[in-house]
Amino acid sequence: MTTHAASTRTRDSRVDQRQDAYQGLLATLRARHDEALAGGSEKARKLHLSRGQLLPRERVRALLDPGSPFFEIGQLAGADLYDGVPPGATMITGVGKVCGRWCMLLVNDATVKGGTMFGMTTKRHTRAQLFAWHHRLPCITMVQSGGGFLPDLANIFPDEGQAGSIMYNQVKMSAEGIAQIALVHGPSTAGGAYIPALCDEVVIIRNQGAMFLGSPQLVFAATGEVIDVEPLGGAEMHSRVSGVTDHMAENDEDALAITRRIVDHLGEPPRLRWTRAEPKPPLHDPQELTGLAGVGVIEGAGCHDILARLVDGSQFQEFKQLHGETLVCGFAHIEGYEVGIVAGHGELTAQACAKAAHFVQLCGQRDIPLVFLVDSPGFADSGQAGQATVGRHGAKLLNAVANAEVPKFTVITGRAHGAAYHALGGRALKPNALLMWPGARASAQLDAPDDEAGAMNWARHLWCDAIVEPEQTRAVLAQLLDIAGRLPARPTTYGAFRM
Repeated sequence: MTTHAASTRTRDSRVDQRQDAYQGLLATLRARHDEALAGGSEKARKLHLSRGQLLPRERVRALLDPGSPFFEIGQLAGADLYDGVPPGATMITGVGKVCGRWCMLLVNDATVKGGTMFGMTTKRHTRAQLFAWHHRLPCITMVQSGGGFLPDLANIFPDEGQAGSIMYNQVKMSAEGIAQIALVHGPSTAGGAYIPALCDEVVIIRNQGAMFLGSPQLVFAATGEVIDVEPLGGAEMHSRVSGVTDHMAENDEDALAITRRIVDHLGEPPRLRWTRAEPKPPLHDPQELTGLAGVGVIEGAGCHDILARLVDGSQFQEFKQLHGETLVCGFAHIEGYEVGIVAGHGELTAQACAKAAHFVQLCGQRDIPLVFLVDSPGFADSGQAGQATVGRHGAKLLNAVANAEVPKFTVITGRAHGAAYHALGGRALKPNALLMWPGARASAQLDAPDDEAGAMNWARHLWCDAIVEPEQTRAVLAQLLDIAGRLPARPTTYGAFRM
């Protein structure tokens, strides 16, 4: 293995400039995270607590195993898109361990607009479901929702990837044996009632949870009939009469304990299909990554210096080191998991694309997961000397990446522009997860403004799954590798390569 020494601090005068710029980005990112973690207004949270309910994130913590990491998908979704709605789009979605098993949690946040669904809520919900479906993760939905936000119905109701897809995904996953479990924590109307009704097992809380297609207020408006919550759709009615619910709990804590027992009886958890090596910290401090990552118009340092702070023991076995130098490929370990890394080191030339396609094929053959560290301004101009075949070799790379049936994780560390974004594991090529560093920029054009190309805009639209601080990248990738490694291996086949 080649151990890469990192001497960027002494040779690159832009380290301090990058670090200074990154501190501002990190402060902004952490402030937005704090908004998402708080949920609704203080008044709304106090009202929620006054009913004897746990706050939504308290429910998450109580359900997860002590010390379990929680990879949150779409924490910044919808930021600044709706009045009075903090980042997160009225729900919480993420993966953590319950009874030693990775599970997807989908949690309505009733402290924000009563858990009402907006367009970005349905997009976040379906993205989390697709992640769960891909990784065959049990889905645990904590329901307390007023249904769809009527003024935003065009973004909730008619199309694929909206509310109807939530229900479709549920029943298809259930048909494949992927457990669907619901807890009804509070009043749940319309779509909020259908979601638990389509689950395999449902827990409802006495004198707190309720499900109905139309609320008591809607019944009165339509018919003039006065009816209370309990006979219309309360826990007693659904547990004793309709049979829609399977377990009746006394309070939030009891419901979460029942849910843990349900998960504990889902059978043997899947085993990791790879042998994990003993993890080793990098020889160089990952906290130095903020001085190496590209930020705005300031280019990042060479990818070897970044790798030296990401991979175990700073050891990286490079593939075709002297050929196609604008893409760096090689094998390494991250927290003990073997990975194949494709790292951007400039524009994508014909030679770089051919090399990377070869390397991706090798990883597909050997069942080695791929990590793309993306920092590229785009493809080389075919008019440049030696680049007449860049289109042909770029097509090979796209073919290889799209068809490689191994776990794939994309981390945009700097620039991801034009077709290079797609070729290096963009969302359309279906990586298991797409992450961005705070200073990353991605767009169709190199000169796109920051408010369009910046990581925050990508996160608010859920074009990426999360913005990850550079020094946290190892831990996040390790969790994602552990989740993906519990799927059976699949053979890789390719379309026709144009030679």
